[in-house]
Amino acid sequence: MAPVVDYSQRETEIKAFDESKAGVKGLVDAGVTKLPTMFIHPPENLLNSSLPVDDERLHKVRGLRFPVIDLSGFDCPESRKEIVEEIKKAAESWGFFQLVDHGIPLGVIEGVQRGVRAFHELPQEEKAKWYSRDFAQKVNFFSFHGDFKVTTPADWRDTLSCKVLEDPASFEAIPQICREEVRRYMEGIDGVMRKLSELLSEALGLGSDYLATTRCFNSRSMACHYFPICPEPHLTMGGTKHTDLGFLTLLLQDSVGGLQVLHQDVWIDVPPVKGALLANMGDMMQIITNGGFKSVEHRVLLKPTVQPRISIACFLSTDDLDRPYGPIKELLSEDNRPIFDRVIFREYMKKYKL
Repeated sequence: MAPVVDYSQRETEIKAFDESKAGVKGLVDAGVTKLPTMFIHPPENLLNSSLPVDDERLHKVRGLRFPVIDLSGFDCPESRKEIVEEIKKAAESWGFFQLVDHGIPLGVIEGVQRGVRAFHELPQEEKAKWYSRDFAQKVNFFSFHGDFKVTTPADWRDTLSCKVLEDPASFEAIPQICREEVRRYMEGIDGVMRKLSELLSEALGLGSDYLATTRCFNSRSMACHYFPICPEPHLTMGGTKHTDLGFLTLLLQDSVGGLQVLHQDVWIDVPPVKGALLANMGDMMQIITNGGFKSVEHRVLLKPTVQPRISIACFLSTDDLDRPYGPIKELLSEDNRPIFDRVIFREYMKKYKL
């Protein structure tokens, strides 16, 4: 039987939490041992019917080997063909794949992870300077995207959001403690994005420059998440199930784990791989490929752990918010009629946030 929610208590908690500007880390620093009701999720959301993807038995019985794609052969024509085929299969069946040998040095990856951790572990009064629920700002620190609602449980995480990263001036708004680390990481992400733009285009059977000409990767933003140690991890979530609304997401996760992907109606644990990037298709990619590439639900479960979890999501999307996007006409045929209407991204973002 589900517990009765005291919405008046939750409303009081939300108000105090928002006014503190301290985030979830502030609760931990204050020594909370019981989860505030605003973070308690209904039991049905917390059911963990997950399968460990590194279980060899599952590989044999269900073929549930999480795709790992090595980009080191990008410039070799024969290897490139194999990479394109692997990406095609992964995007069509999983909507997710791990990228290794992608070109970003491990030192840069570890540097941005340290920088993000350093920001989130700043003294409360320092972080409060960036606390804002105005999501139009280029940089803001917050703990719950969207409006606080007593009927919607909050996720146990803090976020430093950095937007408009295609504009060099935007980096000056990023907190100095992680600014250069983010800048160097984004330079690496740009290189990976250019490779994936070509490879995904070829996986669709199109010219390698096709997706670049549609401007679908021209806008770049980051969500730098920090999941503090939770006193009652079995009652809350680090990230409620969702799909990403843009074209492509590149995620860097640390060794703590907790990310799960819905595959064949089962939640699959995504194994952390040191130095790897996790790529996933967004809703807009699913639309323009007419459902060929899948935008898949994913979530973050919290683990009993002795260290906070860090994840850094880079969202790649269009910079032309009023351009209509629909199924690519070159992919359509008598056997593949359009199943999606054309979408204006600005309008889709508004709908997504409802």
